[in-house]
Amino acid sequence: MSLRRAIFWVHLAAGVAASVVILMLAVTGVILTYEAQLDRWALRGYRADPPGPDVAPLGVDELIARVVTREQPAGLVASVALHRDPREPAVVELDDGTTLHVDRFEGESLGDGDTRTRRFLRSVLYWHRWFALEGEQRIIGRTIVATANLGFLFLLVSGIYLWWPPAGSRAAWRNALWFRGGLGGRARDFNWHNVIGFWSAVPLAVIVFSGATISYQWAADVVHRLAGDTPPFQASPRPWESAAQDDPPVASDQAPPLLALQALAAKAGAETPDWRTLTIDLPASVHEPVVVAVDRGTGRQPSRSEDLLFDRATGELVARAGYPTFSRGFKIRRWLRFAHTGEVYGVIGQTIAGITSLGVAVMVWTGLAMSWRRFFGSAGRT
Repeated sequence: MSLRRAIFWVHLAAGVAASVVILMLAVTGVILTYEAQLDRWALRGYRADPPGPDVAPLGVDELIARVVTREQPAGLVASVALHRDPREPAVVELDDGTTLHVDRFEGESLGDGDTRTRRFLRSVLYWHRWFALEGEQRIIGRTIVATANLGFLFLLVSGIYLWWPPAGSRAAWRNALWFRGGLGGRARDFNWHNVIGFWSAVPLAVIVFSGATISYQWAADVVHRLAGDTPPFQASPRPWESAAQDDPPVASDQAPPLLALQALAAKAGAETPDWRTLTIDLPASVHEPVVVAVDRGTGRQPSRSEDLLFDRATGELVARAGYPTFSRGFKIRRWLRFAHTGEVYGVIGQTIAGITSLGVAVMVWTGLAMSWRRFFGSAGRT
């Protein structure tokens, strides 16, 4: 048996074995293509115009005070996210996991953002990640999806090898690069399978490999090694938090006077004039700096984000953290995380990822159709 034929049979067997899972990933991937935009559309009713022409939005401190007074939440406020457009609600996160969307002019809670659209997209995401299984079975679902994704990586590499036309054959190259009309049955499926596979190879390689780095630590370590990093240990991304835990408690009459959070938000905005979202993390200790996450993109473009650390007492910018300070390996991993959905390149990237997912669904169908004809039907039967 020749090498090409051996690879063909392994390719066919792996494709049939993983077909159901890969089809599920493709279909759910198509549905999730514009997840962020659909989420914003579902929250369109949360936008609030100012009550008057000269009314300014509430400051961060007053906003938090009104949320605590009116909602009397069980948890403490952990963070507040502000959009540049004050008509967009502030997103208040509590330390018990509760999320509140708050009118920035009145300080009233508009809801938790758990719309019907959000619930639907969340259920699709759970299918995409672990077949929407619950409890301990979720681990089984994750393992099946991750294993099928690795199989898909093999299918991609072996598929390129099998696709490669013979040298010097212009007709073979032309047939492998574009759709041919007038075909039916196996010939049509073969043509579609090859053409879609070729044109989707590059984005598909990014999607599949990034999926592997999300699922497996060893795959993420490969990225670090290739980037020249030492594989990371499991450590707090904010070491000052763990250091602050060892600090002795400070009596309320000894605590230094603290600067208003609104002043720190204004300083962060001045540091990054083109910001689109500011997220202020409230520290648990007076010894910890206030971290203001500044985002200049869509929230899913790591290179356009940065963390600014301010001394709460003096308002001094004491450090910069986040993506600009990451090692090369961590930067690549963050890029891969959002390249998986295409969001790292905005709507264009999302569209490419969605079209690629749709192409994968067609390739699964044509691959199964050709396998069925090979074993159970005539090659010429439609």
